[in-house]
Amino acid sequence: MTIDGEGCGAAASPSGAASELDAAVALFHSLSDGTRLAIVRRLARGEARVADLVGELGLAQSTVSAHVACLRDCNLVEGRPQGRQVFYSLTRPELMDLLASAETLLAATGNAVALCPNYGTDTVESA
Repeated sequence: MTIDGEGCGAAASPSGAASELDAAVALFHSLSDGTRLAIVRRLARGEARVADLVGELGLAQSTVSAHVACLRDCNLVEGRPQGRQVFYSLTRPELMDLLASAETLLAATGNAVALCPNYGTDTVESA
C-alpha cells in the first residue's frame, strides 16, 4: 500500500488508490482511540485475557471487550480460546513497527501534533 498526497485532506486519485487510502484511513482510525492503543501496546508484551486488560487498564469489562472486538474486527488482534477463556494477541508484528515509527516521528517533531487545532490533545480533552 502506498500512501501519497499533498497536505491534510489530499484527494485520492479516482483509480484503485482511493480504496488503498480507505484501508489506511481505517487502520489509523482503529488505532486513534487511546484505549485501543493501550490494548495494542499491552498485547505487544504478550497474550492477555479481557480480565487481565481490565485490571491493567482500570476500565470496565464492557469497555475493554468492545475495544478488543473492534481490534479483532480490523484483524489486528486475534483470540485463542482455552477452555472458557480467550487469550488475545496481536495478529501482525508489523503493527509494532508502525507504532515505533510513530514514536520516532513524534520525537522528531517535538510532539507538535499535540498542538494541532483539529486533533491535538487540547481539542480531544475539550470535546
